[in-house]
Amino acid sequence: MKALKIILKTLDSALTLLISIVLLTLGGYSLYAIWDNAQIYAAVDQVQAQLLELKPNEDSKDNGESFEKLRKINPDVCAWLTLDNTKIDYPVLKGSDNLTYINKDVYGNFAMAGSIFLDSGCDSSLCQHYSLLYGHHMENHKMFGDLDLYKNQTFFNENRTGTLYLPERSLKLEILACFLLPADDENIFEPQRWNGQKKGLLDFAEKKAVYIHKDLAEKIADKEMQTQCLAMSTCSSEFTAARTVVLAVLREG
Repeated sequence: MKALKIILKTLDSALTLLISIVLLTLGGYSLYAIWDNAQIYAAVDQVQAQLLELKPNEDSKDNGESFEKLRKINPDVCAWLTLDNTKIDYPVLKGSDNLTYINKDVYGNFAMAGSIFLDSGCDSSLCQHYSLLYGHHMENHKMFGDLDLYKNQTFFNENRTGTLYLPERSLKLEILACFLLPADDENIFEPQRWNGQKKGLLDFAEKKAVYIHKDLAEKIADKEMQTQCLAMSTCSSEFTAARTVVLAVLREG
């Protein structure tokens, strides 16, 4: 009986020790995860701060000097995107495929946050009727996290502008619609589908958008303005493989 008590006591001590080790391990991992996450966000801030010094000047008609400096860092820089009243203010890159910059920053370094990049099937001049950009969804207003703001109707209604800077000119950006779509929706994620036409894309927007600026849609439908469209996509959590997509119209400044 005494021996049994000793065995049970030993087992109890061993179990207590094991639980303590597991809890310490989990605690250590949690602290590491918090630290690692903070490092990822800090890296985004650091890279953005460096690049903002090279951002094209909105008052300048020639962006060549800025792009010359940006392309010395990385020749894949093809544009700079700014969405007003958001923290989206980044260079746009185009890689050889859609995996090139998914986890790589503008300097070519590994980065979980990746870069804002143009679909590899689009022309790097962004002169086609329809172009598509991707960016990671991140909290704290990083990368394309602020596309979520457009899912709020008040924000969508009140914030309609931005700028796409290209080496030879700047284009004004007008928000047309906001969508919540599956990642395999061919209407958005097959860019070649809409090059050479606009009516089908406008019809799709009117049917499927969560929100749409009808006044702008009417101008496009009535051919009052030349239409060149830019879609911006990021991950969303509403359902499996959900994507938040903001569609904008580009026009000469």
